[in-house]
Amino acid sequence: MIFNLFKSKAQKREEIADDLYRQIVAAARQPEFYLSYAVEDSVTGRFEMIVLHAYVFFYRMKSETAENRELSQAVFGRFFQDMDDSLREQGVGDLSVPKKIKKMAQSFYGHAEAYDKARDQGVEALAIALSRNIYGEESKPCPEAAGLARYILACDEKLKLQSMEDFSKGELNFPEIGPFQAH
Repeated sequence: MIFNLFKSKAQKREEIADDLYRQIVAAARQPEFYLSYAVEDSVTGRFEMIVLHAYVFFYRMKSETAENRELSQAVFGRFFQDMDDSLREQGVGDLSVPKKIKKMAQSFYGHAEAYDKARDQGVEALAIALSRNIYGEESKPCPEAAGLARYILACDEKLKLQSMEDFSKGELNFPEIGPFQAH
């Protein structure tokens, strides 16, 4: 504990960002997504769920002050450091990693833009965006995507109740997702 006194503000922020990112990943790994919501249990499917949960966190952080958004930026940096580490663990060569990270970043920003636009149009539009990005369905939303859209809105509500003070302590609580039920 006494060593915490000697840590810089940036070091503390990085540690908190790591804690928050780990909770994003934990939420994305809830088995129900893969067992009940038909998300592909693959590297791509897991990436999509991390992107989705990171997006929800970043969406919440948009309403914070510039100083508080520094924490959001640190989480973003941690996210892409994890992607870099994962690629290297999979044996991707040093020269290919930056290209793959660039594609992942483009994917993230494209998804975030689609989700932002869809939110303004309602749950069905969000389900269509989720269906396209997570399930590869272009024409109409699959039923599971509508369930994910409702889950995203539940995440929004839960994160709205969490304060910046909570986030600054590394506390982030996503709701658990229950079994899929068609509506």
